[in-house]
Amino acid sequence: MWDLFEWGSSKVDWCEKNFIHVYFVAEFYNTISNILFLTMPPLLIYLFQPYSKQVSKGANIVFLLLFIVGVGSAYFHCTLSLLGQLLDEIAILWVLMAAIAIWFPIRHMPSVFNGDRKMFQTVIIPLSIISTILCCVIPEVNAFVLMLFGGPIIWLLFDEYQRTNDIKVKALALRSAALWLLGVICWTNDKFLCDTFWYRFPYLHSGWHILIFVSSYAACVLFAYFQVLEERPELEVSLRYWPKQGGYWEFLGVPYVFIDAVDLDTLSTHSCWSQPPSFVQEKLL
Repeated sequence: MWDLFEWGSSKVDWCEKNFIHVYFVAEFYNTISNILFLTMPPLLIYLFQPYSKQVSKGANIVFLLLFIVGVGSAYFHCTLSLLGQLLDEIAILWVLMAAIAIWFPIRHMPSVFNGDRKMFQTVIIPLSIISTILCCVIPEVNAFVLMLFGGPIIWLLFDEYQRTNDIKVKALALRSAALWLLGVICWTNDKFLCDTFWYRFPYLHSGWHILIFVSSYAACVLFAYFQVLEERPELEVSLRYWPKQGGYWEFLGVPYVFIDAVDLDTLSTHSCWSQPPSFVQEKLL
């Protein structure tokens, strides 16, 4: 049991040389490159307040789990312990499962769920528990299994991309996919090509941390945006950037989903409804 905590007990080791810059940190740059995971979630929760209040608080769970991913990854690269590896990989698994439960498009759900997201989420919970246990059986394959999630997510993103005419949304989707692909290239090179004679930059895994955070967060924004369009068409949703709109901020800024405040009186008398939606009725009562 105590072997889990032993430094260097993990069989996974990246290209960066160990204990070079700081005597108590195995992979210095791989550790500090988790900075976005550790610092950004509070801002993301703040930016998503309108979405959380009017659509789903599930986004906050995903952002909190991203923080946990950063803690687990930093601990793993600092110690290269098996416990650190498991914390890192299990946290990533939880982020993926939470995002699937919250944002998986209803139209792609198996017919057995009949478009019921709560029922879908109920099934995701035991699947997450079983997957977490399996992560501890053969830790060496965890990273490869987690990487397999990328393909279906990009496919879903591309499917949504084809359904929108919003140029800003399309640009963010392309940027997310491109950064994901570049991150996978960094991860693959750092995983398999350390021993090649031409490899001269043993810090690509640090680049993977930064690229995958930016790409993953952009995907969260997009799927949240598409969810509002599909499940809450009565809301006025838009893609915005922090701290400013327009210009180069749409490339350098932090994207988020903005939803205008709901006018309950207007919704309750809207001509396209024979009666107000259930969520409006509850608030009116």
